[in-house]
Formats: sequence, structure tokens, C-alpha cells
Amino acid sequence: MHLIFLLFIATFCSAAVLQLPTKSTGSLRAKLIQSGKYPEFLASQHVSRLNSGALPLADYMDEIYTANITVGTPPQSASVVMGTGSANFWVVGAGCTSPACNGFPDSGHTKLKFYSNKSSSFVDLNRKFFINYPTGACSGYLGTDVLQLGGLTVKNQEFAVTTQISDQMGHFPLDGVLGLAWPPVAVDQITPPMQNLMPQLDAPIFTLWLDRVLQGSQGGSGGLITFGAIDTKNCDAQVNYVALSSKTFWQFPLDGVAIGSYTSMKKDQAISDSGDFGLRLPLAVLNAVIQQTKATYDWTNEFYTLDCSTMQTQPDLVFTIGGMQYPVKSVEYILDLGLGNGRCVLAMFTDSSTGFGPSFGFGNVFLRQYCNIFDVGNARIGFAIAHHSF
Repeated sequence: MHLIFLLFIATFCSAAVLQLPTKSTGSLRAKLIQSGKYPEFLASQHVSRLNSGALPLADYMDEIYTANITVGTPPQSASVVMGTGSANFWVVGAGCTSPACNGFPDSGHTKLKFYSNKSSSFVDLNRKFFINYPTGACSGYLGTDVLQLGGLTVKNQEFAVTTQISDQMGHFPLDGVLGLAWPPVAVDQITPPMQNLMPQLDAPIFTLWLDRVLQGSQGGSGGLITFGAIDTKNCDAQVNYVALSSKTFWQFPLDGVAIGSYTSMKKDQAISDSGDFGLRLPLAVLNAVIQQTKATYDWTNEFYTLDCSTMQTQPDLVFTIGGMQYPVKSVEYILDLGLGNGRCVLAMFTDSSTGFGPSFGFGNVFLRQYCNIFDVGNARIGFAIAHHSF
């Protein structure tokens, strides 16, 4: 599962347009490296992968953005993932009592749990719930209740109250997930919140802008999500749209990719996934990036690294989408996670699972370079150059 977290630190409502500032919690890996606990974390991930078959957590979720919503009557708060790579909405329930359900110490977060018996508007649907993500699974039961997202309200939103979550989820400051993908990928055929919110918006659209991050361990201001309109302040006026190739995830056709002397014009599929920390690439493309940047594999920390002094001088990674070129600068795809010795991390990975989904996943690395405009009404996605102060 590929995910994004948003913390609502303030809300600004204008008619049916809602803007929500976001806050980054910083890179989990950078914090663990800084504290000297990263080797222990890697070891625990290896054990978890052997036991569950889940992909390594570090591949998918690292730097995160949290969002406060409320559920129930009276409202109960939860910090949830706003993820374009999933379509279900769930929160950790009071009956979830494992160490992961409470939040592991490295998350810096004690999970807020939903007490269904304390909400007068909660309706138990008497149906079990189970969902499996690349980073693990969670299970519980389904119900309906009042969802409040900033100034917007859905009175009878279907969602899950979990009684079990994977250990991987315990490492992050999240109390649930609110998926923004399309209904066909929703487990148990529930209606995702975005579809229920659309009638309240000026337009069936939302924009995601992420601010630039140079020091991975530092959190802080993370960007903005705009429901009902295009973010004209943080995004360029020129928006290029491409029709979705599948109304499941936010999936679109990719015409080609190039870096340095390497070019591939092989047609492929990609998704915009606000849960991926970096770029998910086919192995052949990742190998080409490694060759062009001269990155080397760090066997201790288990990712590709290169000299930090090249952070702003490596070649652009250029994607061709809808006949338009979208260069991703090296200042975006190279991250300083505090490894020391002048080494920085290549924020790319390849999917080691054997699935039939899209080969490319455009995560936060791409989202920081380009605003993504998710046009639900016209089944298309748009890209605009993101504005940054540095």
C-alpha cells in the first residue's frame, strides 16, 4: 500500500472549496539512522517479511504527512493517511490492543483509538473487514458514522474499525487510512469518502502540492491539499491533463523515460501514489539510473547511495506523459538522510513482488516537483510545475 499523511493545522473554507495545510513528520529512516537504531529496525523488518510475506516497509512509507479528521457523535479525532493508492477508510478501534495498535516508540505517536460504543451515530453493519497492503494487513468490522474533514461532513460514511493491524503500521504516527482512489479498488464495495464529498465541492477535483524537503529527518510544513479547485498559488497556471487508463488507482499511460544517455520509449503504465516516498521503477530503468548517477549499493543500510555533493548536479530523470516531458531534478530524487561520510540516498526502488499492476509508481519525489490535479469528474489527472521557496 502506498500511502500519504496530512495534518490539518488550520482550515480555510471558501464556498465549497477547502484548503488544508499539511505537515511532514520527517523521514522515519533518517530519525532511526540519527538515533543509531536503524540496523535493529532493518532486522525486525526482515523477520516481519519472512513471517508475513509483506514487502519491506522502507520501500513504501518513509517521510509521511498526517491529517486530522473526526468520526462519530460527539467527534473523535484521528490522524489518517490520505492516500491516492487506496480507496478504503479505516481507523484503529478501541479493541485493537497489540503493541502495533498502541504505536511503537519509534513512531513518536500514541495511537488515538475509535470507541464505537461512545458514538451515538455509529451503526454496526455486522460485516467483517480485511485488507492487505504491500506493507501488511489489517482487519476488523464495518460500520457507518459521521465523518468530518475540515469544514466538510459526510453523515453516513462506511468505514472499518480495526481490531488488528500489522506491525509495520505501528512504526508510523497514523490512526487510520482514508483512501482517495476509485470505488472499484475498495474492499467490500464500500463507497470511498471522496465520492461522498463530491456533491459538496465547487468542482469534483482535488489538488495535491508537497513542499520541498532537503533534510530527511526534519519535519515541518509539508504542503497543501485543495478540495474542489486547483491550487493556483502553489501550482503553475499551465496544467497538462492526461486521461486515466483505468478508473481504479490514479493510473495513466507513460510514453517513455530518459536519464543521461539512457532513453526508453517503451509504452507502460504508471500511477500517482501519494504513499510512496520516492519513485517505484522497473528494474531495467532503476539499473539505468544507477549507471548514469554512479550510485552504489550500501549493504549495511540497504539502499543506493551517492555523494551528497552531486545532489544538484546529477542528470534529470525525464518522464514523457501525454507527449509532454516532465523532468525530475536530482535535488528531488536524492535525499540526505544523515548517513554521514558525505553520502546521500537515491529515493528510488523496484517492486520485488510478482504482480500485474502498473510498472511505475510516482510518489513524493514526483509530487514535490509537480502538483497533481486529480480530476474525478472528467476521469483524468493533471500535472503542473510546483512552486517552492528554495
